[in-house]
Amino acid sequence: MVDRDKLVEKYNTEKLEPMIIAMRVAKEFKDGDIVNLGRGIPGLVGNYIPEGVDIYWHGENGILGYGKAITLDEWEDIDMSVHNSSIQHVRERPGMAMFDFSEAFGMLRGGHVDAGVLGGFQVSGKGDFANWAFEYPVPNWGIGIGGAFELTVGPKRCIVTITHLDKYGNSKIVKELTMPLSGTPQQVDLIVTDLAVIEVKGEKGKKEGLVIKEVAPGWTIEEVQTLTGVEMEIASDFQVYQL
Repeated sequence: MVDRDKLVEKYNTEKLEPMIIAMRVAKEFKDGDIVNLGRGIPGLVGNYIPEGVDIYWHGENGILGYGKAITLDEWEDIDMSVHNSSIQHVRERPGMAMFDFSEAFGMLRGGHVDAGVLGGFQVSGKGDFANWAFEYPVPNWGIGIGGAFELTVGPKRCIVTITHLDKYGNSKIVKELTMPLSGTPQQVDLIVTDLAVIEVKGEKGKKEGLVIKEVAPGWTIEEVQTLTGVEMEIASDFQVYQL
């Protein structure tokens, strides 16, 4: 029997860094994909796309085909009018387009975006997703409803990047959401955490459970399962976290 409290201590010192999660997500796309990146960890993904793979980054604020985010060290290159939906100032690229909200959300609702990458608070065992609340983690501090309501449903694939545990040591992967649902039920296709890569089986709206595909180096399936709030199947091609 694995001691969960000891595993939480291990997690706090041996979990993967956010940039590693972003690197792993970057492997999910193919050349020519249209991808929307949410706030937080998803915003790092654009920096790790493999050479030779060209992605059209989409922002619901009305931008398509932008380049890499500009760092604070490059502040002289910032154009205040060119940013993505995470308010990251980004580089212009040849062919980049800018337009209004209605066209941006029309692309999402029309199924023209290949993948949406989101950060959040919880994912259920059947792919329900929560990324907003009025009182989390402390009273009177709210995180409002944003574009995630569209990003769970509109893109062909919904990828969630989260830490495996919250700061209290609780799993963010749960049997049933205890926080408000974002979008419609059973939309998440893939969960990438600082411990594992987990597939949500089934079609959107008809999800059937979780399959653990990869775990971080230095971790076992048993350890990750003990920390996770939902029973998971083991993929036939299970392997160590791939970058």
